[in-house]
Amino acid sequence: MNEILSLAGSNLVSPIILSFALGMAAALARSDLTIPEAVAKGMSIYLLFAIGFKGGVAVSAHGVDATLIMSLVAGLLLSFIMPLLAFAILRVLTGLTATDAAAVAAHYGSISIVTFVAATSVLQGRMIDAEGYMVAVAAVMEAPAILSALWLVARSGGSGRIEPGLMREILLNGSIVLLVGAFAIGAITGEKGLEEISAFIVSPFKGVLCLFLLDMGLIAGRGLRQSKGVLGAGAVGFAVLMPMIGSAIGLGLGMLVGLSLGGIVLLMVLAASASYIAVPAAMRVALPEANPAIYLTLSLGVTFPFNLTLGIPLYLAAAQIVTGG
Repeated sequence: MNEILSLAGSNLVSPIILSFALGMAAALARSDLTIPEAVAKGMSIYLLFAIGFKGGVAVSAHGVDATLIMSLVAGLLLSFIMPLLAFAILRVLTGLTATDAAAVAAHYGSISIVTFVAATSVLQGRMIDAEGYMVAVAAVMEAPAILSALWLVARSGGSGRIEPGLMREILLNGSIVLLVGAFAIGAITGEKGLEEISAFIVSPFKGVLCLFLLDMGLIAGRGLRQSKGVLGAGAVGFAVLMPMIGSAIGLGLGMLVGLSLGGIVLLMVLAASASYIAVPAAMRVALPEANPAIYLTLSLGVTFPFNLTLGIPLYLAAAQIVTGG
């Protein structure tokens, strides 16, 4: 327990977490602090490219093996199955309609790439190596949850539908294309390619991440402020409980696949995180009747800060206990 508290404490006073806290506090205090949309978009592009490229370089050095293939399969299964579990829990804990519950559930089957990056930073700070191809696992977990959510709505008699072109829009979502594309470039160019642009994607990375999380804090704070009266205790409780359940499933799958300690932690984080970019965009098209104030506030306003502050230290501690690492 002391180890968990120590790690949580050190994580809470890191520049990354404090930047998020500053943004959230500013939004809740109704400050006029803002990050221009073009700047936020540019930071997002930078982070996705850097993450994907470095992951591709790691795969180039590691090579393709059975563990990589099984990890990708595990990620796909998680993304398909987690929304089904989330939907069942939401129907018990909340009074949400089937459509709203399915929309929320989709977010918890997909992933938050920023939470993934924050976990990677924590592992690096503690000198714990992880498989570079976990970036590829993150990429394959973006879309399947959306299909599960639409199936849930259709099964419940709702109007969930796969519009013509929706699947193309999901699979060609900018974040997925950039992440996968940068991963491919890194895998092709390898260590030599990384050496050529390391001054751009290695040294500035954490500074850009701090500014990006400042913007995320502003968005999360505004969401919390505007969602008063929309969310009940059951929904908020779900947003904390679901990451814990997801991380436990990720831990079991990571051990079954044979990942290293760092890889297990990252799979736990992916299973515990909730999307707030790709899935909301898809829900606006596929389930326009679902309430964005519910699914965005739960994923970005509750689960995201929980994972950043307490979740990641808890997942690392649990993985160390179970694996003996």
